[in-house]
Amino acid sequence: MTRLILDPSFTELFPDARLAVLSVRGIRKSAQLQEAAAEELAALLREANEAAGKYLISDTISENPVPAAWRQAYRKFNAKKGARCSIENLLKRVLHNHPVGSIAPTVDITNAVSLKYAFPVGTENLDAFVGDLHLGIMKGGESFLPIGADKEDPALPGELAYYDEAGVVCRCFNWRDGQRTMVTDDTTAEFIVMECIEPDRVHELELALEELAELMQKYTGAEIIAKTIVSKDNPETEL
Repeated sequence: MTRLILDPSFTELFPDARLAVLSVRGIRKSAQLQEAAAEELAALLREANEAAGKYLISDTISENPVPAAWRQAYRKFNAKKGARCSIENLLKRVLHNHPVGSIAPTVDITNAVSLKYAFPVGTENLDAFVGDLHLGIMKGGESFLPIGADKEDPALPGELAYYDEAGVVCRCFNWRDGQRTMVTDDTTAEFIVMECIEPDRVHELELALEELAELMQKYTGAEIIAKTIVSKDNPETEL
């Protein structure tokens, strides 16, 4: 059984962090989604784009509380120039009146939850992991082939990343995914993680996890395999 493990190098750096973890199997392909359900998902995403406006109190993205908190977090480890948290990218689209559009059921669901609650959400092919999945600081040089790239871009020394026995899975928390574990329309088993670094938002994270699980069951027919929150005091879980 594959596990998610928070390394001491992560929990020492972010002792208050909480990660909401959801593992699912039996996901239906998007082509199997009925028209009425597709319309409901589209409406859900539109509502989430609108709801995200409450997190944008400034026209300068870095002055808004959620992106500001994540930019501060990224200063704690070595990161590639320009690396930004995924929720900042989503909120920036809302700020500039370019709402996040529909892509595929699981992507729409995770984007909707991410926007509604302002937490970054990452999704990987659960069956593509080699051994356990870790979150920790890299030594440097660990294998990584980014989505859309044709050559390796190894991890930096001191960079924070999700990794397994075969190399890096996702770099800089949730900044960039790799091809090896990327989710496609043929993926039927997924690992989904939502990250919270703000101690006063843990209850919101719990609500977001519940809604994410409900939506995945309702619209993709997924079976929930694991649903939990990991932290420094509870640093690992089976997936």
